[in-house]
Amino acid sequence: MIRARLCFAVAAMVAIALGLATRMASEAFPEAIAIYGGDVLWASTAALLAGVLLPGARTSWRSAGAFAFAVAVECSQLYHAPWIDSIRSTTPGALVLGSGFLWSDIACYAAGVGIVAVVESVLRGAIRSSPHGA
Repeated sequence: MIRARLCFAVAAMVAIALGLATRMASEAFPEAIAIYGGDVLWASTAALLAGVLLPGARTSWRSAGAFAFAVAVECSQLYHAPWIDSIRSTTPGALVLGSGFLWSDIACYAAGVGIVAVVESVLRGAIRSSPHGA
């Protein structure tokens, strides 16, 4: 369990770094990645952090929870009250909570969570079939 948590945590840190790079140096990426990459990686991070919190849970359940969380955060962007808009006006608040609802973000979230689920399933299968697998 500890090794799984560590792997998920390291992967989440990589996803965060890549996501920040797509926002801070967008000109260095192809246009599609500059526009959508951060959202895909944001949801990937949510899925990876679910793995940190619940490494023994089924991938499908963690993925569903991460996607539901991401959609809830996106839908929260339809709510505008001074207190939450003041949080969103900060850089950390904007990165975590976003600022405006977009349907395309939900598609990006599905892609991000799906990528993590597929990679995890492939890696688990490779580990199981390895002569040294656990």
